[in-house]
Amino acid sequence: MRRHWLLVGACGWVLLVLVFASKFINFGFRMPDDYGGRPEMLNWTFSPIKTVKAPPEQLVQKAASQPSPAVTQLFSVQSSGGLAEVELSDWHSVTVQRLQLLSSVCRNSSLWNLTHTPLRKFVLDRIFVCDKYKILFCQTPKVGNTQWKKVLIVLNGKFSKVEDIPENVVHDHERNGLPRLSSMSDAEITERLHTYFKFFIVRDPFERLISAFKDKFVKNPRFEPWYKHNIAPAIIRKYRKSHQDTDESAGLHFEDFVRYLGDEPGRQHLDRQFGNHIIHWLTYTELCAPCDVSYNVVGHHETLELDAPYILKAAGIADLVSYPTIPPGITRYNQTKVEHYFSGISKRDIRRLYARYQGDFSLFGYHRPDFLLD
Repeated sequence: MRRHWLLVGACGWVLLVLVFASKFINFGFRMPDDYGGRPEMLNWTFSPIKTVKAPPEQLVQKAASQPSPAVTQLFSVQSSGGLAEVELSDWHSVTVQRLQLLSSVCRNSSLWNLTHTPLRKFVLDRIFVCDKYKILFCQTPKVGNTQWKKVLIVLNGKFSKVEDIPENVVHDHERNGLPRLSSMSDAEITERLHTYFKFFIVRDPFERLISAFKDKFVKNPRFEPWYKHNIAPAIIRKYRKSHQDTDESAGLHFEDFVRYLGDEPGRQHLDRQFGNHIIHWLTYTELCAPCDVSYNVVGHHETLELDAPYILKAAGIADLVSYPTIPPGITRYNQTKVEHYFSGISKRDIRRLYARYQGDFSLFGYHRPDFLLD
């Protein structure tokens, strides 16, 4: 009997040691090509996001007093000409604050499953490389990525200026001259993740979903028929509430889309069928692993007029290329539009949707949309 209790005690100590050690060991994983497969161990590792020094207290207090969206509205002054002009040295404090918030939320254990993802091939496929100027750009669809890809195409020497690049070339990854990080060896990946300037852009999560819905299921300007002919009918069959209104030819309703996105884990079977087409509504965590890659800048779509020149200067390329002209007001957050699209959708479905994207709201300082949830 005594031997039995000694054995139980020894096992307990081993478990405690393993739990303690796991907090200090960082593992890297790579997934097979298909989304949602089994993780495979990588033979390279690197540190998670670094803790960023807090900005001045005055700036933190100013950010806390801002209306929604939280961090993105800092220093923004609405006028007929858009955002007021702000010195880039001042905007640096804003970018530091964003990284500090990101670092803090990444350490929040209650949100861990919503903010961390293995560094698999799917993530590395989203990251475009400019070796000449040592830049990595993670693509987050529906936040103006086309323009940033044009900037990188010019830097890589494929075209001399952004205005010369045909739209059909930008998204043709066989012709646009933009290598993906996933195409490189493990050693090359590690070196670039450690030493290159890294950035990506975010947007209010719900407004981004509205943009994805309109672009892929309503307008479809780039003629991608699979969204309307394959993905929409599959969502309608599973998620349309009224069985008397299952006419697929009428098109996907935003309510169907919301119900599909908030169905965890039921939607995963459909996601595997849809393949990489789902990147337009995946979370920022799933796309760019912001808690597992130490990004230098996280730009916000709502303040792109200030973020774009700051990123160009921070990356050391401001004298080499310019960001395309931003039409006035196009990046501004539109709560009226959000309310319109979500009107008539049940609180239960909206809360389920928020539960899935809560990590995105928290990581990047977007206020909880109380006007929809309460």
